[in-house]
Amino acid sequence: MSQTNETPEPALAGIVADASKNNWVDRFAPAKTRPYLRLSRADRAIGTWLLYIPCLWGLVLAANIDGFQLWDLWIALGCGIGAFVMRGAGCTWNDITDRHIDGLVARTRSRPLPSGQATVRQALIWMVAQALIGALILFSFNGLTILLGIASLALVAIYPFAKRFTWWPQAFLGLAFNWGALLAWAAHAGTLHPAAYLLYAAGIIWTLYYDTIYALQDIEDDALIGVKSTARLFGTHVSRWLAGFLVAVIVLLSAAVILAIPASRGPLPMVLGLAGVWGMGLHMLWQMRVLDMSDNESCRRIFISNRDAGFVFVLFLAIAALV
Repeated sequence: MSQTNETPEPALAGIVADASKNNWVDRFAPAKTRPYLRLSRADRAIGTWLLYIPCLWGLVLAANIDGFQLWDLWIALGCGIGAFVMRGAGCTWNDITDRHIDGLVARTRSRPLPSGQATVRQALIWMVAQALIGALILFSFNGLTILLGIASLALVAIYPFAKRFTWWPQAFLGLAFNWGALLAWAAHAGTLHPAAYLLYAAGIIWTLYYDTIYALQDIEDDALIGVKSTARLFGTHVSRWLAGFLVAVIVLLSAAVILAIPASRGPLPMVLGLAGVWGMGLHMLWQMRVLDMSDNESCRRIFISNRDAGFVFVLFLAIAALV
């Protein structure tokens, strides 16, 4: 029998089509664990970073009021682990609810459930296991933080259904993904400052910005199967909306910095905090200048670059808290 040189389809090989090339799951993880790690999106770290960064925003801006504490090391580490497992649990839940839709979309039909790598029962067990790890971390924090963490579960549960009943599913993602700004602030301070709500609002707008770019990859398939998104809603006006979101992010983050950093600390912390805002804004402006909305690879690359944009703000805020 002659051999062929054809490359196996991603679903047959077990590789998810939109995963990062040469990711650690496909290269190093034991074969039996790969379907579960793929359910958690461990083969693409960007979602974990985008969930974690608002936590760091909340922590470091809160520390600009009363300084860093030794406990903040655990808050940062706990939020990092929590972002990984709760993003994994949320993605697993998303894949369970979307398994029939995912099978109709070119980018997602190779995911574990539509491709048959895992069963719904296995996915449910895996989701609960991840959520329990997240709960263990959450219950190490103070009472307000625990209540906030429990409240966030409603947003996580609703999000996968949002694209069925609203043109703004990205807003629901923003509500869930940026909850960490409130949670980490509460973990540090034991209470919530008005600036924390401004951070949260800025994060929601930021998510609208980057997830609209992400949704551009699926705009044709979404139109065929009736899935709603801001990318479809904005149509030919996407660029204007993205520019509006960028401005709103800068305004809200600037207001949060001005409201949070006490004047008694002198001008330098304020200057550094606002420099972080503008640094993030300039990064987003660069994204818009190089984005090719008709090219899926460009959309994916610019979406991922928002990790760097968010970290610019974290870095400047951390320096401001230390000076």
